[in-house]
Parts: sequence; structure tokens; C-alpha cells
Amino acid sequence: MKIWPTDPSAELVAVFSAIARTRMADVPICNARLEVEAVGFRQRSDGHWAGVMITPWAINLLCLPGQEAGWPVLAACSKYDWDFPSGVYEFTVADEDSLGSYHLCSLFSPALEFESHEQARLTAIATAHALFAAPLAPVAEAPAPSRRAFLGLRG
Repeated sequence: MKIWPTDPSAELVAVFSAIARTRMADVPICNARLEVEAVGFRQRSDGHWAGVMITPWAINLLCLPGQEAGWPVLAACSKYDWDFPSGVYEFTVADEDSLGSYHLCSLFSPALEFESHEQARLTAIATAHALFAAPLAPVAEAPAPSRRAFLGLRG
């Protein structure tokens, strides 16, 4: 298992850029307006890394091991639920020779609805921020009006 003691962004960009130039070159699901970019990667409280990966074919949340402890070792294509301050999300286990095992959660696949890379980047920034943000407090429901109040009568 490959461990990422520091921010994996630069290596993620290098690996996925190589995939874009080779295996994904000229694949119809690719959006030619999108570049490869790692956005908002940061360490979770358990030491593992999470952020958003933009590629011409998809925009995904990724989790990578920042340490051996606590990283679930699962077969490729298995599912795993990661808990974030904003909620629990289902990820799929993936494996890439130069990256090792990582987990991905598809946000946009394919990512054809983006008119520009800047639009995809802004979406990724907002997603990365929201991932680590506490959920909004539910809006308190107002008490139901009495039938008299509903009819405009005093009460």
C-alpha cells in the first residue's frame, strides 16, 4: 500500500495527465475544455487525504491513505463509506499502478456539462469546502397556526 505523508496533489495531476494523454485520448466521454487538476486536498482528522480530482472524463472526490492505520484494505470495486463533517458518502475502491489503492466518489461522470475549466474548478472548490463543512442546521418549523388563526379570527 502506498502511503501519502504529504499532499498528493502534484503526483495525482502527473498520473491523471498521463492517463488523459494515453488511455483516455480521443474517448468520446472526454470534455476537451477540462484539464487535469487536483483541488482542495487536505488531511482528514484520521490522517488520510481527501479532495476533488478534475479530469476531462470525470470529476470525483478522492480519498488516499495518509498513514497505514485506519485505511481500509479492500478489493478494487468494493464500496466503502467515508464519514465527513458534511455527511457520509459512498466511495468505490480503485487501484492505479503508480498511485496504489485509492477511493473515489463520482460527482460528474462524464463531465460534459461544463463549458469551461474555470466552471469545473469553481464547482470543485465549492465541493471541497462543503465536504469538510458541518451540515447546515435544519430550519426550525414554525408551529402550525390554529384553525382560528388560519381563518383570520382572533384567538
